[in-house]
Amino acid sequence: MIRFLLKGLFRDRSRSLLPVIVVTIGVMLAVFMRGYINGIMVDMIEQTARFTTGHVKVMTQGYADNIDQLPNDLALTNADSLTTVLESEYPGVTWVSRIKFGGYLTVADTLDRIPAPASAMGLDLLSKGSEEAERLNLKKSLVQGHLPKVSGEILISDEFAGKLAVKPGDLVVLKTSGTAGHFHDDTLKISGTIRFGNTALDRATIVTDLKDAQKILIMENRVGEILGFFSSGYYDDETADPMLARFKTLNSSAEGDLIPQMYRLRDQEGLSLYVDISQGMGNIVIFIFMIAMSLVLWNAGLLGGLRRYGEIGIRLAIGETKGQVYRSMINESLLIGFIGTIIGTSIGLSLSWLMQTYGLDISEFTKASTTGVMMPNIMRARITPPDFYMGLVPGVLSTVAGTMLAGIGIYKRNTAMLFKELEA
Repeated sequence: MIRFLLKGLFRDRSRSLLPVIVVTIGVMLAVFMRGYINGIMVDMIEQTARFTTGHVKVMTQGYADNIDQLPNDLALTNADSLTTVLESEYPGVTWVSRIKFGGYLTVADTLDRIPAPASAMGLDLLSKGSEEAERLNLKKSLVQGHLPKVSGEILISDEFAGKLAVKPGDLVVLKTSGTAGHFHDDTLKISGTIRFGNTALDRATIVTDLKDAQKILIMENRVGEILGFFSSGYYDDETADPMLARFKTLNSSAEGDLIPQMYRLRDQEGLSLYVDISQGMGNIVIFIFMIAMSLVLWNAGLLGGLRRYGEIGIRLAIGETKGQVYRSMINESLLIGFIGTIIGTSIGLSLSWLMQTYGLDISEFTKASTTGVMMPNIMRARITPPDFYMGLVPGVLSTVAGTMLAGIGIYKRNTAMLFKELEA
């Protein structure tokens, strides 16, 4: 029976070509849009992860409880040994150390000027093989100069540099309070200026190498936080939860403010609600889009059934039962729906894969905007398992529903009227 229906569909293109094209286009758009929306939503979270939270983060309990104050006196000790343990326990995760601190910045040759408050971030910029500059998009966010190449060089936000009237190559003095509590000055050289794309950060932020930050704060082999990034490039609870459970067993007998603790991305800075809302918004948008496409495909199936009203009359006149005609039309719509869904899903996944792999570079449209470290220049889609089968809803179910609705008229046909219709 299926073979017979397939032959009929392929030989009578007026009956199958348009419905298959409509189903293919609808499913392709639904699949691609789902991948695109997933990519946009996830990218927002990943930007926060790269810059602030990591997919998981290790801090001391005391540091986490007072994180807004950046209490580096409660920082992690024996950071090198702890990083080695983390790398051995979680081999699929990339671990990076960072230090955040505050101070006052002034131009070196004008020390009589009132120092400007500054927030600083210590990153591993000079170690061989470090990916911190790429992870934070520092090179593409440069406005002037270059990234630090030697110890003692720093990056400064471009807006902050304008306020201080400094440029790459100038010397500045950073006044800070070390972990021992005493103030001291450190002379640093500006290697370049960058744009963060965030108003608060662009006002007064500098970036130093991690070793320089440790030297400035007298924090040898100590760091404020160790961030972990999953090899998949995306955060997910199924990966993070077992890591937290494992880390708790490693420190089950330890107590005190200086004991290391591991936190998931969703446990930091109120991101749990944001992650849930992002997932919910994506599902809502996808649901609305699928409803719209389902209505279009439903109407296509309905019109296809009505257009064949004369054919149905002839088939009833030559002896087919109404049930046989109705079931054959449903089977045809199933075949059309499956064919269109397979083709549409294949095209939609191919487009999503291209956008996920190569991305869409929007840097030409954002040159004059405030995008920088916090905003990516490349938009990417993300393919997830539901993308492989979600096309069945608009592609098959809606087409079949439209055909079933149109086919109800078969049972209302009056056989005595068939000859008048055929004569007409």
